[in-house]
Order: sequence, then C-alpha cells, then structure tokens
Amino acid sequence: MDFLNDGHDILSTVTQAQFWRDSSMNHVESRRACNSRACYKPHSHPTFSIGAVDAGGSTFTGASGGPYPLRPGMMVFIPAGCVHACNPLNDQSWSYQMLHLDAVWLSKLLAERRSFSGGFISESNIRLIDNQSLYRRFCQLNAKLFSAASVEQKNAALIKFIGDCDSDIDLVETFPALPPHDNRALRRVIKLLQETQRQPLALADLANISDMSRYQLIRAFRVATGMTPHAYQLNMRINQARCWLQADHNLTDIAYRLGFADQSHFQRVFKAHTGVTPGCYRA
Repeated sequence: MDFLNDGHDILSTVTQAQFWRDSSMNHVESRRACNSRACYKPHSHPTFSIGAVDAGGSTFTGASGGPYPLRPGMMVFIPAGCVHACNPLNDQSWSYQMLHLDAVWLSKLLAERRSFSGGFISESNIRLIDNQSLYRRFCQLNAKLFSAASVEQKNAALIKFIGDCDSDIDLVETFPALPPHDNRALRRVIKLLQETQRQPLALADLANISDMSRYQLIRAFRVATGMTPHAYQLNMRINQARCWLQADHNLTDIAYRLGFADQSHFQRVFKAHTGVTPGCYRA
C-alpha cells in the first residue's frame, strides 16, 4: 500500500499531493491535492475517472465540449479514453480529489444487476454534476480509502458509492464522447500506437501506414481521438510510465524504454500530464 505524505486534512494551507494505491485493490487509485497551481495538458486515462472540487475554482475542458467553470462541491465523471483537462483559475490555487477505476472492473460491476445503471457513470458521455449529498459521500469514500480500514471495508465502500451514483439528479452539463470513426486505416494506426512500447513513431511513418498525407492524418486523428498523433503518443507513454512507476521500475530505465531524450525530459513531460514528478507519483 502506498501513501504520499502523512494524511493531513485535505484543506490544509500547505500545498501537497497524496496518492493511495493497494495491490489488493488494483482496480482503483485515489488522489488528493491541496492548494495546487499545477496546470495539465489535455490528456486521457485508460480508467474511468471521477473528480471533485474541494476548494477554489477550476475550468474543465473536454475534446467535445467546454470550457466549463467548476466550483467547490461539483464533480466530473469522465469515461475511459476521453480527452480532458481541469486547471485552476488564473493565479489561483485549488484543492481536488480524483478517483481512477479500472474500466473492465467497473463494467463488470455495473453488469451484476440490470437495474444497477450507475446513472452518472456512462461510457459515452462526460458528466458534470452539482449534488452536495453525493459529493459528501465521495469525500467519505476517499477518507475510507486513505484510512487503515480493511480491504473488504474499502471495497464495500467503493461499491456502495458507485451504487449511489445511480441517478441523474443535479446533472448540470453533459459532453458527448467523441463519435466512433469508420476509417480502417486510422484504426490500424491507433491500434499500433496502443500496442507498441517502442520509441515514438514519426508522423511521416504513421502517414505511410495510414496511406494519408501528414495533414490528412493530423486532422483525421484529432477528430477521432481529440489529440494530434504526437500528443496521443505522449499521453500513451505517460500512462505506461504510471504503470511502471507503480511497479517500482527505475526512472532512468523508464525514460529510456519510452524514448525520452533523458530522465530530465521524461520528468518534465510527466509533470505536465500529471501535475507531479515521477518520484512524487511513485512515492
């Protein structure tokens, strides 16, 4: 089990980030951040993500909608693979919580009961809500995850919270996920990028694979994913880095295997996508 820092109150005046992970519950990761001024590049996760604003203000943007202002108590439900970014207001800090759920685990959980629809939890839409009761329950769940409670108690709390999401009350905004595309050549390029752990592929090489010009590929790729091919590859490499950091791989080795110029370059890109350094994330 990994803890970063020592469990101070989430609204402390000290800037800090906390991560919670447990190898017995590898379907969930939680994050809490206080008084953060970190700004994020547009990115996506392979997980279903739930975020909540604790203090300060933020602006949410997605590939298919936004910007939209978030205030304390508001929550965002983001399907796996959806490009998004939440950043603090200019010259201000904010505090927030973020929960990442394994998409396969979540899908199986929702399939256990047909009537258990998980209203706010959708694979096709990003949803912003302002439901203070659900926000309080989310805070209670995170407090449980960061506590010394047993794995069974934490899993029960997580499943109960997901059940509490079975409603569309206080839904304030919905952004559709990007529509499916029928370009077979583009699907082949995306599949290749998702499966490779090699150094990043050049735009010219990807254009040859797709039988498009570089300009056509950039446009089609952005429509399909919300990112350029270059940004998509960076995002994929950072998501892979997160997995290897959780497995305690060496930073220099990760930087080399993912094709970064050096460890310093890797750290800069990682922080731009996650808001923390690789060492802080691994803790």
